[in-house]
Amino acid sequence: MDWPIIVILVTALMAVGIGAWIYTQRRCTQQLRGRFGKEYDRTIEEEGGRGKAEKVLKEREQRVEFLRLRPLTPEDQERFQKEWQSIQARFVDDPKTAVTEADWLVHRVMRARGYPTGDFEQEAADVSVDHPEVVSNYRAAHAIAVRAREEQGTTTETLRQGLVFYRRLFDDLLEVQEPVLAEVRR
Repeated sequence: MDWPIIVILVTALMAVGIGAWIYTQRRCTQQLRGRFGKEYDRTIEEEGGRGKAEKVLKEREQRVEFLRLRPLTPEDQERFQKEWQSIQARFVDDPKTAVTEADWLVHRVMRARGYPTGDFEQEAADVSVDHPEVVSNYRAAHAIAVRAREEQGTTTETLRQGLVFYRRLFDDLLEVQEPVLAEVRR
């Protein structure tokens, strides 16, 4: 075989390899962006680049894959729903306590589902894998609850927003399915 032909073949193989690598990277990026949504962009900003962020997000997925997450029993769902209703009712008279209790209730629901609890940042990272659309709400609500506990000038409106943010994550974690009513046709 002539050297020019060998050079052309090696160059062509390298081009195909590079093209495949680029395609794979773009596909991975699209999948992660699709799965994590806003959390993808927040992680890029936090990690200082796409490559580092994607590595962190893949590690989160792997970590959560090994957790023994489980759905709540109907009894647990009902019990937690009643606790939430009680917290909401107390908001009018004591908004700070209600937000603090909502924070605690979300932790208990997470623990009941099988999420490890204790370190807030790890909790948020774990939750972001299956609930990326509400993890930013969770971060905001937690920050409000911390400020409320430390008496750092939270307004009633801020506390109300914190409760709303907690409610969104709470509903997602409960995974209560609305009954589907079948249409009866005659």
